[in-house]
Amino acid sequence: MSDFRRPPPVLDMTPEGEFREPPKPSGLDAFLARLGGAAVLIGAMAGGLILAALAIFFIGLLLPVLLGAVGVAALSLWWRRRRLRKMGIEPGGIRIVVRR
Repeated sequence: MSDFRRPPPVLDMTPEGEFREPPKPSGLDAFLARLGGAAVLIGAMAGGLILAALAIFFIGLLLPVLLGAVGVAALSLWWRRRRLRKMGIEPGGIRIVVRR
């Protein structure tokens, strides 16, 4: 047996059972804290990219619907103007009446 024994650690505690001083962080703790912060930042950036990609995807889905609705509206207005011309009425500006 060797004579190089370490003294037992001193636990400086209050009567309520709490430590008087917080433990000193080691180098590994500081490294893991930085690594965790970088991971949170990368995760937030990836989440933002996913939201942007979803927005572009849904815009891509809605664009044909929008173009179809505009096409139907233009065809409807063209057809009404054509009917008015056949009846001998020269259509003026397009008026849209909203009924409630």
